[in-house]
Amino acid sequence: MSEGSSVKRVRRSKAEQRAESLEQIMDAAEYLFSRNGLHGVTLRDVAHRVGVHTTLMHYYFTDKRQLFEAVFARRAGVTSGRRMAALEQYEAQVGDRPTVEGALHAFLDTDLDLYLEGGEGWMNYAALGARVSNTREGAELMDVYFDPVVLKLVSILKKALPDYADEDIFWGYHFVTGALMNTLARTGRIDRLSGGLCHSDDFGAVKQRIAKFMAAGFLSLKA
Repeated sequence: MSEGSSVKRVRRSKAEQRAESLEQIMDAAEYLFSRNGLHGVTLRDVAHRVGVHTTLMHYYFTDKRQLFEAVFARRAGVTSGRRMAALEQYEAQVGDRPTVEGALHAFLDTDLDLYLEGGEGWMNYAALGARVSNTREGAELMDVYFDPVVLKLVSILKKALPDYADEDIFWGYHFVTGALMNTLARTGRIDRLSGGLCHSDDFGAVKQRIAKFMAAGFLSLKA
């Protein structure tokens, strides 16, 4: 008997098999939703990518909207939690003397690091967030999962800019998130415009520049 045949195979439990199937479905759906949006994907498309029958999809999810919300929620808590922790740590370190750039670094760098280090799945999630952020369905989910961390950032920015109107700070955040979503979409447009000098998937280059650039924008808003 060979050494290999003498090793007993570890049989996975049904719960482990279900968890693996669910993870495969979520990964496939995340990829497809990130490229085609909610309305451009069917449960059949997801089943085909996984290599399973469509009936299995209905075992886990009632409909496509439920699958979409589950895909969005799967990573939302991780990214919002990391950013909240970074903002709270920054606030504890600086006390009553925060800076706009410091707050933006805590908010933006933490998220960009997650996409840089997290591999293909996280990059797909980044593109998904960018795609759906300008849709009604996506905006509703953004409200649920990201409002607390955004309002935390705003509260720190108000301390950093005590003489600025609240509306200017909210507009400033609006412009920041617009630039961030355009970056996360990785459309390749900057690659073509720059003749290859810049690459839309170079989040390291973005991280070096975006907080400083956006901080200058905030500071310019004072009337």
